[in-house]
Amino acid sequence: MHEWERVQPQEVRIALTIELDLSAAAASDDLEDSLDYRALTKAVIAHVEGSHFKLLEALAASIADLVLDSYPRVDAVTVRVDKPGALRHARTVAVELHRSREP
Repeated sequence: MHEWERVQPQEVRIALTIELDLSAAAASDDLEDSLDYRALTKAVIAHVEGSHFKLLEALAASIADLVLDSYPRVDAVTVRVDKPGALRHARTVAVELHRSREP
């Protein structure tokens, strides 16, 4: 990590795979029975923009914790964080982690 990375905001791209029971939403076609992806996206963006992690791993873990703590209907989440241009001659570097609720 370079010291300038701690001062200047860095571009990251985040992909989430959310696992939850969607059978009620599929039957009702009602947002109340599903997950409000717009609200989730806004929460993740605010969290990331307010963070100062040194490692992608720590950022990914904090996003997973946010999703599981804030959305009790979510059973599991996979978080992938990409950092484009982090390495010369590489399009991106990424970390991916999976977290689930304890049974």
